[in-house]
Amino acid sequence: MAKSGGERVEIRSASKIYGSVRALDDVSLDIAAQEFVSLLGPSGSGKTTLLGILGGFVQPSAGTILFGGRDVTFTPPHKRDIGIVFQNYALFPHMSVGENVAFPLRARRLPKSTYAERVRAALAMVDLAGYEERGIGQLSGGQRQRVALARAMIFEPRLILMDEPLSALDKQLRETMQIELRQLHKRLGATIIYVTHDQREALTMSDRVAILKDGKLVQIDKPSRLHDHPADAFVASFIGEATLLPVERAGGDTVSLAGTPIRTARPLPPSGDLVLAIQTEKLLIEDGAGAPERNRFSARVTDIVFQGESLRVFLALDDGTPLSLRQPSHFEATSRIPPVGERVAISLHPQDTIIVPKAAR
Repeated sequence: MAKSGGERVEIRSASKIYGSVRALDDVSLDIAAQEFVSLLGPSGSGKTTLLGILGGFVQPSAGTILFGGRDVTFTPPHKRDIGIVFQNYALFPHMSVGENVAFPLRARRLPKSTYAERVRAALAMVDLAGYEERGIGQLSGGQRQRVALARAMIFEPRLILMDEPLSALDKQLRETMQIELRQLHKRLGATIIYVTHDQREALTMSDRVAILKDGKLVQIDKPSRLHDHPADAFVASFIGEATLLPVERAGGDTVSLAGTPIRTARPLPPSGDLVLAIQTEKLLIEDGAGAPERNRFSARVTDIVFQGESLRVFLALDDGTPLSLRQPSHFEATSRIPPVGERVAISLHPQDTIIVPKAAR
């Protein structure tokens, strides 16, 4: 299958109101051709509503949607020429794998002489070569997901919408499919807009991630920037694992946490209440020879939880504030962790000290 070239998508002040509920609130977003963008947020954030508007299944109360510069705001779904992968795959159980994959070709009344070759190419793309005659009931969850992908790709769309397509898979298969989808996107060259509530999934696959809350777009950025430079306390708590602690301004690049000075290497937000976001993987256990510029704390170990590749260590600061850090589970790292009940010295580098507004401005 040839690369599709991707479709530029422009969302201009899109809103959706259901009675007294504003499900989507004045969202504007530009997505470049061939970009993989995830819409991420908690339940009720507006991400599925926005995807429905892009697919033509939901009409916006206000705003404009452009595909490649064309206004498609009120164009019906079947005329948008987009591929769609639903959460439940929406496969036809009475059809074979090949018939399911060929369905978009029949719906578009394309020449039947092309079906067999295009079905073979689409199935090969998702590592299901030779599965044309299989029944849907004979497939595993992961294989059904691949069939849904093949069906969405077979007519080489420039834009593919995905609505939590991996949510029904077990953890190991879901993580495998995340990498496969990322690689598939690079081969296809299509623009992909992907809805998920799974932060790690969004960070793993996306060129950029758009965070939505209460129908509003809070922040959109590259995964690494989103993680290390959150716009506010909500993003800091939603991306990864972070403890949020209120702090006071103490002049310059310094804030005060319960009387303890905390220094950051980043510019402080110019106004408003501030929060220190301590990410579990950035907090370090001191070995007695720590660098002098680090921010240091004293804490007591309250619990240690083994989680396979890492340990989650739960702590209490001197004033009782709960905190946690994450350490690799190899011997050198775990040997530095004191037993439950004992005290431990911990530190945070100023470069990893994230101070954010309590709420978005």
